[in-house]
Amino acid sequence: MDRGDTAEFLMRRAATADVPAIVTLVESAYRGDVSRSGWTTEADFLDGQRVDVPGVTDIVVKPDSVVLLAERSDGELLACCHIEKKGRACYFGMFSVRPGLQGRGIGRRMLAQAEHLARNEWKSVKMEMTVISIRDELIAWYERRGYHRTGIYKPFPYGDERFGIPKRDDLRFELMEKTL
Repeated sequence: MDRGDTAEFLMRRAATADVPAIVTLVESAYRGDVSRSGWTTEADFLDGQRVDVPGVTDIVVKPDSVVLLAERSDGELLACCHIEKKGRACYFGMFSVRPGLQGRGIGRRMLAQAEHLARNEWKSVKMEMTVISIRDELIAWYERRGYHRTGIYKPFPYGDERFGIPKRDDLRFELMEKTL
């Protein structure tokens, strides 16, 4: 259900009561047929789950870890992201915007808010993330926001279905970063 204008929404930190809605949002943005209505889908190269309730609960309650939510005044969840302090850097992940609302500026505003929190509250000097290296359009989106590819790769966790069931054998993550 994608209603009208998204210019007005609130951002707040998630609580454990938000976890089921977060899991539903993340799954809708990356997996299955509903994700195909947005441009962030991974459905062409991954099946299975993207996140689960225990894993999201762990990051919501973990110290130096925040899940930011963007929602309408009526509580409808529009987007989320996870940031975690890692020394002088901050890790950014689990970034999800409701598929039918992608391309309307919600994600750009959420990313800016995450960077603001990392820089001003945690005094982080850079933001880091990993992106599946075949995601050229997504990588280009981050590059337009000041992130750069590092050429540092991490293996995809083949065999661990908590991260999905790969449909191809060439998946890996690339580290991207931005100086804050």
